[in-house]
Amino acid sequence: MKILQALLALTLVALGTSAARASIADSAVRKDIGGIDVVVVATGAKDVVTLAGTLPAGDDRSPASNVALATLTGAMLDKGTTTRDKFAISKALGDVGATISFQVGASALQIGGKCLRKDLPLLMSLVAEQLRFPALSQTEFAKLKKQFAGAIKQQLDDTDFRADDSFTRAVYPSGHPNRQPPPDDVLKAIESATLDDVKKFHAQYYGPAGMRLVLVGDVDPHAAEATIGKAFAGWKGGTPAPAVAKAGRVDAEKDQTVYMADKANVSVVWGQATQLRYADPDTLALRVATNIFGSGFTGRLMANVRDKEGLTYGIGSYVGNDTYVDGDWRIEASFAPAMLDKGIASTQRQLTSWYGDGVTAAELARAKTKLAGSYKVGLATTGGLAGTVLATLNRGLPLSFVDDYPRRIDALALDEVNGAIKRHLDPAQMVIVKAGTVAGAGAAPK
Repeated sequence: MKILQALLALTLVALGTSAARASIADSAVRKDIGGIDVVVVATGAKDVVTLAGTLPAGDDRSPASNVALATLTGAMLDKGTTTRDKFAISKALGDVGATISFQVGASALQIGGKCLRKDLPLLMSLVAEQLRFPALSQTEFAKLKKQFAGAIKQQLDDTDFRADDSFTRAVYPSGHPNRQPPPDDVLKAIESATLDDVKKFHAQYYGPAGMRLVLVGDVDPHAAEATIGKAFAGWKGGTPAPAVAKAGRVDAEKDQTVYMADKANVSVVWGQATQLRYADPDTLALRVATNIFGSGFTGRLMANVRDKEGLTYGIGSYVGNDTYVDGDWRIEASFAPAMLDKGIASTQRQLTSWYGDGVTAAELARAKTKLAGSYKVGLATTGGLAGTVLATLNRGLPLSFVDDYPRRIDALALDEVNGAIKRHLDPAQMVIVKAGTVAGAGAAPK
């Protein structure tokens, strides 16, 4: 493990040297292997290989009759396979300092892994084994249901979760992947789910169709392709990602409160659906404008609402949830209950100014430099590069976009950036959700 950590520390320098010699798109080798879209990028990282992948078996595939089924199925992958239990898998990985992870998101199962070059065959064989042949034990399933229900109940006491959860139902219509089901519905779904349901879901949605794997680091493309081909040989099935209509208007209250007693802070989510996917033409312009408005300590929100007026613990603005489907624009903030009204009023002033007047040429120049720099730093690790390549392809963009991003950001004109704000946002249509001990709200009657 110490050897792997030391090698990882050298990755930044090694990748930076490699990136200077050739573009990512030119270095990448892409091939269909048994229906799996595989991309391999060899870099100067010594001995380290990172895996990032997706499979279209996210929460959007859960049937209306059981909204928890995709997450339950994905969470069973690391509970053992038909040939070895979870302890044997953990030992095999631990002995070589390798890692594998699975996580179910709104639109996909996320697959992650990291190992030394020599251990790539082991890593890929274990990933394939867990995806293809999960044990789906009744004992493990019963434990998982209790753990999952416990985690949901714990989240119900978190103001950030409650604000975000309610916001998704306020801005996304029924059936949209970004709309979260009410927590009570999730709890009922967990309780009613059976192992047979999980087995049917796995049989229907797990397979090479729509699957994508990206390998980055000290890896030979031809050897990696052979390794993946062997690990997944004979695997069939799965279904491609479904086409999703853009979010329509939702008839929801514009000012919502989730009352939670005895909370030290009130979490606020304020925004709207954008009807933009990442690959759409205006996305970068809106993201740059949003970065100027509310990214970190250099954004207007932190500079004014927090630093100048001292009204918040933290505040920022974001564009997101738009890789597979259209996403949303939001402000997220946390206020002490006594500062809530003043904090919202201050935020409203900043929003009105930003929306009405736009950003300045000086702000845009600074943002371009910052975004291009942080992007290049992100590509300087195997994990950062693998994640960027995967996200780029999942967004429906060509591999060349990985190299072109800084140039595209630099080419944005001031009127293009300010125009994107007006074209895709409307403060009058935004929803604000407050979760916490909000004065005057009180607990909802039972």
